[in-house]
Amino acid sequence: MAIHYPNGQPFAKKNQTAKQHKTTFANRGMNFEEAINESNVYYLNHDIAVVHKKPTPLQIVKVDYPKRSAAVIKEAYFRQPSTTDYNGVYRGYYLDFEAKETKNKASFPFKNFHEHQITHMRKCLAQAGICFVLLWFSSLNRCFFFPSDRLLTYWDEQATGKKSLPLAIIEHEGIEIPSKIAPRIPYLIAVDEYIQQRSN
Repeated sequence: MAIHYPNGQPFAKKNQTAKQHKTTFANRGMNFEEAINESNVYYLNHDIAVVHKKPTPLQIVKVDYPKRSAAVIKEAYFRQPSTTDYNGVYRGYYLDFEAKETKNKASFPFKNFHEHQITHMRKCLAQAGICFVLLWFSSLNRCFFFPSDRLLTYWDEQATGKKSLPLAIIEHEGIEIPSKIAPRIPYLIAVDEYIQQRSN
């Protein structure tokens, strides 16, 4: 199925490569997004938090009917630019975050983020929401919570020629998230630590 952005550009599915060469999370054969989704189910079922992946509305323009009982979407467009991947509520706080992964070992490329996502983060921060990114270094099997306000600071420095966020900065200013069995990615541990840091 061909999917396009509102400006007509073709959409490359985020985990398209992962389908061919499955990225594992802590050697469990699960890709990053699936691990987050499973973690959210755990948090929901244990009445800890309500966080969901945002659905992306599509405008379907071409459908094939190979047989009466089945329809195959051949072409579709995003009705509007996407924002971030997830949002929800935890302990009375609004959470809004994006999940990104890279095979790089020394830095996280800024090209993994889109301008409309950055704009959305700025607006969430302006409303005092807890906004962050979960960064997965697949080659290192390391996951980090990184606050959006810090990301935006470095994003704005791209004008000086910076093309990526060094791992050393992520280690220093972010919060590493250890892998577990349940939930797979216990990112709320990092959220708690971040909330504590903000209150100090």
